[in-house]
Amino acid sequence: MATTPAPQAATRVASGGRLVFGRPEKAKGGRVLVRSCDNAGGGGNGRRVTVEAVNGAVKLNGAAAVADARQVPAPPPQSSVDGGGGGGDAFRLGKFVEGRLVYRQQFVIRSYEIGPDRTATMETIMNLLQETALNHVMCSGLAGDGFGATRQMSLRKLIWVVTRINIQVDKYSRWGDVVEIDTWVASSGKNGMRRDWIIRDRNTKNMIARATSNWVMMNRETRRLSKIPEEVRQEVLPFYLDRSIIAADAGGRKIEKLTDSMAEHIRSGLAPRWSDMDVNQHVNNVKYIGWILESVPLDVLEDYHLTSITLDYRRECRQSQLLESLSSMTTTSLPASAETPLPATSRCSADLHSTHLIRQQDDGAEIVRARAEWRCKEHRRAMKQP
Repeated sequence: MATTPAPQAATRVASGGRLVFGRPEKAKGGRVLVRSCDNAGGGGNGRRVTVEAVNGAVKLNGAAAVADARQVPAPPPQSSVDGGGGGGDAFRLGKFVEGRLVYRQQFVIRSYEIGPDRTATMETIMNLLQETALNHVMCSGLAGDGFGATRQMSLRKLIWVVTRINIQVDKYSRWGDVVEIDTWVASSGKNGMRRDWIIRDRNTKNMIARATSNWVMMNRETRRLSKIPEEVRQEVLPFYLDRSIIAADAGGRKIEKLTDSMAEHIRSGLAPRWSDMDVNQHVNNVKYIGWILESVPLDVLEDYHLTSITLDYRRECRQSQLLESLSSMTTTSLPASAETPLPATSRCSADLHSTHLIRQQDDGAEIVRARAEWRCKEHRRAMKQP
């Protein structure tokens, strides 16, 4: 007959913040006693510490430490890296540079942020860009109660919505790499804002990606676009930096509409999930990347890196809507410039260009148009050479 292991009890040493475990013992009066010790290992100071927990009362080296293990005080808040503020800001690990005009943050590429080739995905990059932008607003002191909205925007029930984003990737980071992201904002016309980003490898300081985006305001209740109120303009004006990381003509070209007759691949029945929604009550702009890739041929995903993508957001998407993803792939023979449909046998023989559309399945209303560029992965190109 199997025996059940004796339960383990734990308490926290208030001075060191370590969890120590011991086997319960019987004490006088039917009390439960747990003893554990040793704070010499794991970088401790070499002193031996004995902790006793008797029915929740904690004694440190025989003296009462706290009345109850659950009442061990939390450590005081730490200031953020390089003076970015205290409290929750300490965990954002960001800082302002260039006179508070540029916000900089570092990220480690996690195991759940890489794809089958062990490099970060385009969705990962977009998520990191979005996180840096939101933390920029939070740490600037402008944040209201919205998703990146300022105080004056929140008073007027306004939110930011992205109309276009262009991302260019020179190199994809790998699992465990640390990237450094800079972001800043500037005006875009009379009633828009532009936000740019640079991504660098922290070790080499080489720029590995760049992005630019355009944003406008929308009333979160009426869902109608709005002009920028003067009060909001005065809030954000001190943070404007007139610097472009991508030339306007590089990402600003019109994306042609993709029709059924032009599309070579169509994927229907794509359903937004609850987790695809953000706090602005619509599908988050990053989620469209995954749906775009649903209609890209598997051979392309295996053999090519997505080196550039421009997304043109045309309307909101809610959870109740079924979607379709359309794609058209063309190849540019090197060094010729004429684009032709991608033959099945020309894998990695040339760089690729693609056009995409995400639309509502029931009425065909356009949600996102996209244009992308693809470069053959180096090991795949080597395999194709004679």
